[in-house]
Parts: sequence; C-alpha cells; structure tokens
Amino acid sequence: MVMFVLVPLTMFSQIEIIPCKICGDKSSGIHYGVITCEGCKGFFRRSQQSNAVYSCPRQKDCLIDRMSRNRCQHCRLQKCLAVGMSRDAVKFGRMSKKQRDSLYAEVQKHRLQQQQQQLQQSPQVVSPSPAEPEPLSPHYGLSSSGLTELSDELEGYVDQNSPEGGSADSRGRAGAFYLDIQLSPDQSGLDINGIKPEPLCDYSSGNGLFPYRSCSNEDTVSTASMASTAEIDHLSQIVSRSHLETCQYLGEELQQMSWQSFVQEEVETYQSKTQEVMWQLCAVKITEAIQYVVEFAKRIDGFMELCQNDQIVLLKAGSLEVVFIRMCRLFDSQKNAVYFDGKFAGPDVFRALGCDDLISSVFDFAQSLCSLHLTEDELALFSAFVLLSADRSWLQDKLQVEKLQQKTQLALQHVLQKNQREEGLLTKLRYKVSVLRSLSSRHTEKLSAFRVVHSDIVRTHFPPLYKELFGADLDLTPQSDD
Repeated sequence: MVMFVLVPLTMFSQIEIIPCKICGDKSSGIHYGVITCEGCKGFFRRSQQSNAVYSCPRQKDCLIDRMSRNRCQHCRLQKCLAVGMSRDAVKFGRMSKKQRDSLYAEVQKHRLQQQQQQLQQSPQVVSPSPAEPEPLSPHYGLSSSGLTELSDELEGYVDQNSPEGGSADSRGRAGAFYLDIQLSPDQSGLDINGIKPEPLCDYSSGNGLFPYRSCSNEDTVSTASMASTAEIDHLSQIVSRSHLETCQYLGEELQQMSWQSFVQEEVETYQSKTQEVMWQLCAVKITEAIQYVVEFAKRIDGFMELCQNDQIVLLKAGSLEVVFIRMCRLFDSQKNAVYFDGKFAGPDVFRALGCDDLISSVFDFAQSLCSLHLTEDELALFSAFVLLSADRSWLQDKLQVEKLQQKTQLALQHVLQKNQREEGLLTKLRYKVSVLRSLSSRHTEKLSAFRVVHSDIVRTHFPPLYKELFGADLDLTPQSDD
C-alpha cells in the first residue's frame, strides 16, 4: 500500500526554483506529473483534449526552449511525453513520500547551483551600463502578471496540418469542411466586463506622434526629463531584440523561403471554398500570428508592470495592428503578395471572404509600409509604439501607459536619427497609425456582419482567442481545470 502525503506549502513555493522540464521557462508547479510552466501545461492539456496529431516540418529533432517552443508542436508534444507528462499522472498536492523526497532533493540541487553561481559572480559584480542590453527578465511569464493564462491560451491553437486535413466528423453536410482546430474550453484571461472597442480616432491631424492628446484631458509628461540618452538607447536595444526573438519567422527563415506564389489552379481552389471555411482559415492564421505579438508585448520594458486590465486592453486593441505591421516582413512588393498558408498569395486568393475592400486596403497598407524600407529596429519600435497607445478606451492608468509610449517614441526617434533617416518619416509613421486603426475597425465590422449570418460557425469553430479579442459578446465554451 502506497502512503500518500500532502506536500507542504513551503515546498510549493520552492518548486518554482526548478525550470520547466519542457522549455526551461519559469515553472508554476507540477502539472500532469511533471514540473512545467503554464504555457507547456496548457499546450499538453489541449493536445490531449483534442487528440491532436502534429507533423514536424523539419527532421523531428527541433530544439524546444522558451524562445522556440511555439515553432514545432510535434516536437514539443514528444518532449512532453518523453519527460513523463500524462493525463493520468498524479497532480500536485498529493504524491508518495518517495516522490516528495526526490522532488525535495532536486529543489536543493537547484538552490545549491544558484548559490554557487552567485558566489562565482559576486567578486565581479558591477553596475551594468544603461547602454548595454540586459537579459530578458525571467519573470515575464509569472502568473501574477495577468498574462500567463492569456499566453497559455495562445499556444497550441493552430494545427500545422494543411487546410484540407479536417476530419470527417468536422465536415459540414453540404460538403464544406471545418479546420481541425484545437478548441480549448479554457478562459483566455481576456474576458473583462466592460471592455469595449475604442472609438476610431483621426490620427492624420495633430502634432508629433501623440495625436491622442487632443482627445484626452490628462496631463502629459515631459519627455525631455523622462530619460537619458543612454536609457533610450538601452530601451531601443531591448525592444529590438525582443522583436527579433518573437517574430513568427526569423531572419534566416525569411532568407530560406522559396517565395513561391500560388498557381492559378491553387488560387481557384481557395476561391471555391465557402465563405465560412475561408473565414475560419484566416481566423486561425491571425490567431497564430497574435501569439507572437503577445510574447513581444510581455518583453517590452514596463508592460508587465501595468495592471492586468491595462495589459489586456492594450492587447485587445493593438495586437491585430501589430500583426499588420509585421505583415510587411512577409510581403512581396513586386508581386503584391503576402506569405499565407505556405506560399505567397495575392488579394484574389481571399475572394471567398466576401470583403474585397478590406483585403485591398490591407494589401495597400503592406505595400505602403514596405515602401518605407524600415529596418528591423525601426519595425520593432514602431510596433511597440502602436501597442502602447495611451488613448485606448477603458485604460485604468492612462498616465502610466503614456509614459511608456513616450519613452518608446524617444527610442524610435533615436533609432531613426542614428540610421540617418529622412525627417518626414515620423510624419509618415503617424499617418500609418491612423490607417492601422481604420483597418482594425473595419475588420471588426466585417466580422460582425459575418457573425450575423454564421453565428454558430463563429461560436463553435473559430479559435477561442480570436473570439475573445474581436467578439467579446460571443458565448465561449466553459473553462475546465486540468
């Protein structure tokens, strides 16, 4: 007979000293029998609930760490299974004395290693120069931040199978199929009562990059006294590095792309899809891109210090806008095509959506942004500036968000000056903010119109996060604990 004992509360806090066994991120406890972070816990739960089958686009030996864990679901799941994760595994709170002793020994081992590292580093401790980028804070995924659940939901929604890979059970009666998405019953953490879409503001007028001041009576902070040149340079390096580490496709991956376009027969295949199937496919692709935007946001200096409500408001309002900005990295200006579903697609590929005007505007924006030839540093800071918009409705601490945005503006100006860019580029970027707001608003309008006709499809087949971001009034499947 095996004796089970309750794990003391002191042990609970000590467990977090051990990194996630899957990706090395900060752990949050024992989940499905293994010490993991919230992200890997949620990924494993969804894979088991949906009986998902993943495919590896490489050699089935992908490195799985905090930075790359979202890039291959197949290898991530295999690592989960290899280290012992199981739906039937003992949960935290009850374990045998042998298991508890083993866990305690591992905690002590990690604590000893940390002490040794501190002793080795202590004689050489010096204050880091503000101009040098510091390592990304290891606490960016803490549950207390209010974004752990959100990040948890983002990971693993999108199956890597092709659009034609829907199961027979998921096909409609009229021959239409629905993507085999890992629908999760979890709550993403975005659903806060009272948060509504903010009104569209005219960004084409006003001075500088802060046209929202005309809409707000809040006192603004003097940017001149806010930060030194060294601090601004430090911020620009942090944001740029975070951008590169959280892009959906890395620079080397972009260089290796064949840049192959859909042939006419393939274009006609997309055009022949039903409107609801094409909408769902695009919702999946958008959701996939947004998970990287959330990781980017979490690494911006000061974002995690905002209250949970303001973190969520900024992401709900700005995540799609950042996706549109990042789209230019995957855009072929000569062919007027964007990387979509494995190849480069022109506007005609999306005809089945029934919103040609929106698609045309999105492509026009990508073409226009590409014409500015922004560097990765400039894209990073422009993305951060858009995301940290202090004029979003329903913010609780607008002043704090404004401070962050002003620092980001200074960093953007600093990089533009360092790159010897034309003086009028800031004005052009200011106009782009207005266009982004318009595109985001029109996307919401198109989704609302689609939902009127296909409410059941949206409710049952769209990714939960997509519904949370763009349709807060939709009924979501109830959450369940692991």
